[in-house]
Amino acid sequence: MPHLTTPRPWAPLSDHEWTCLAPYIARAAARPGPKVEDLRARMDAIFRIATTRDPWRALPPEYGRPDTVSRFFRRLTHAGLWQRLLDALATGAVPAHLQALEHWICRACQRAGRILGLRFIALARRLGFLSALKGPPHLVADPDLSETIRRFPLRLAFIPAMQEGGRNLVLRALSRLHRRCGGVQRIPRALAPA
Repeated sequence: MPHLTTPRPWAPLSDHEWTCLAPYIARAAARPGPKVEDLRARMDAIFRIATTRDPWRALPPEYGRPDTVSRFFRRLTHAGLWQRLLDALATGAVPAHLQALEHWICRACQRAGRILGLRFIALARRLGFLSALKGPPHLVADPDLSETIRRFPLRLAFIPAMQEGGRNLVLRALSRLHRRCGGVQRIPRALAPA
């Protein structure tokens, strides 16, 4: 069922939140690459930036170099961390402390969507996490709608009752839907999640 997560201001991860999140992070961070000394601080940095509209370079110096944190974020993204977290949250069978991180996870997913593309957007939509989308759902691409349109029986378009003033109403409606399923090229900053 689609829902929006309740906004939660950033704060460092609590011990209980980290305990719930650590198994997901350890699995994603175990991939080849440089070992991270303090995973918890790195996740604090990722969530801190994710809950703002700031670029990575705005990260405070106590979290390390911004390019190092953003590289680690991309590494986690390619390792499938955000998909696994959304799947776990969708089942509802997660500890309350992990459920409390839903807003931060959705905000991180907005940034991950730029890297992962339409498949990730489709996953977030199917699981009902509208907060994980980069903007209002009607402005973000909808691959499932595109597939629905593709299966539409076009023979209906040639029924005489579907003609009005020399225009085919069915084809006109399908054309509008097709434009809509692609989303908009650029979501206005005023409509992006705060």
